[in-house]
Parts: sequence; structure tokens; C-alpha cells
Amino acid sequence: MTENEQNASEVIDKYRRRRERIVPLILGGLAVVLLVVGIFLVVLWLTGDSAPAMPGFLSTDTPTPTATNTPPPPTATPTITLTPEPSLTPTPEGPVVYIVELGDSLSTIAAEYEIDVFVLMAYNEIDDPNSIFVGQEITIPIGDVELPTVTPLPEVLFRGQEIEYRVQPNDTLESIAAQFNSTAEAIAELNEIDDPNNIGVGVVLLIPVNLVTPTPTSAVTATPTDTPTP
Repeated sequence: MTENEQNASEVIDKYRRRRERIVPLILGGLAVVLLVVGIFLVVLWLTGDSAPAMPGFLSTDTPTPTATNTPPPPTATPTITLTPEPSLTPTPEGPVVYIVELGDSLSTIAAEYEIDVFVLMAYNEIDDPNSIFVGQEITIPIGDVELPTVTPLPEVLFRGQEIEYRVQPNDTLESIAAQFNSTAEAIAELNEIDDPNNIGVGVVLLIPVNLVTPTPTSAVTATPTDTPTP
């Protein structure tokens, strides 16, 4: 071997030994760099608001959640509430007794039972409608009832004698005057009646009797017809 060849062989051996020392250092340095970068990414992922994207070869497909259809709750069937029919209150067939309470008046009692206050006065023989008291029994004439029977008059009545008469249903001054041989004008004047067409049932009137002569009822006599001569 010549000297030149020996020098060339030594140079090649030195280069090979140097390369064998440098390659491990380079690989070790790259490993350290990758390790530092990996640690940095892990720390950033754990402490950051959003995790960094993983490399494509490390990432896995996140399964998409399948929407499960939840059936709606069953609709409650409305319960039909039957409204009870109002019970019919039977109408009393005859007079009823009412006990006067505090705050009552004859007018309010008559309005409650839908009858005329004068009928109520006549049926209970009340002269003054303001004289009722708490606890008093008032008879309510309901249904087909008649007013109390009029007190019979004396058999002998003098001309102009005044009697008391309680107005009955359907009475008028003319009918009362005809009943006692009086006049409507005299009855209205004696009782200070302004409107002769407005007298209340149950009102007690003073009647001057026998002011006029009763009109006799004329008897109709049948006139015989002439018998034809045969």
C-alpha cells in the first residue's frame, strides 16, 4: 500500500467515525424536540378553552349521536262534567205563613211573593201597612184563595149612615156605590180620593149608604098575540 492510499484510507475512516457519532446526536436532538413539542401540546390541550386538533393519523371519528324520537305524553281525555238540572221547587197550592223578620215591610213581603200589597192587607185585616212587627205571622194568599168574608152589615141602615168597607178585587167606586145605594162622588169626597179609578184592594173606605133610591127592576110582561079567526 502506498503512502497516498494509506492517507486516503485514514481520512475515510475518520469520516465514518465522525458520521457514526453525529447521527445519534441528530436523532437524539430530534427526539428531544418532539418530546418537548408533545409535552407543550398536551399542556395546552389540558389548560386551553378548546383542545387543539389532533393529527389526522391519531384522530378517530367521533360517532354522531342518533336522535331518539321520544313519544309525546298521552293527551289526557277531558272528563265531561254533567251539570245537574235545577230542581223544580213545587209551588204551594194554598196560603203560606210568613214570619216577619227585621227589616221587612209589607211592601217587600208582597213583592217577594208577587202579590198586591192591598191583597195582603185585606187577607190579614191590616189597616196600617206600617204597623207590622218582627215575629208577626203574615198569611200569604197563594193560589186560589178568597179574601176574608166581609163583616155583615146591620139590617137597618139610615140614609147617609157611614159604614166601613174593605175594597175587594175588581171593585170600583161605581160598583161599591151601587151595592150600598150611594154615589161614587160621595164616596170619593168622603175618603178624599183624587183618582176614582185608582183604589187599592184591601183599603178600608167609609161608605155613606142609602143616598139614592134603588132603581126598581121592571118586569117585562108578555103581550098576548091576537088569535087569528078561522
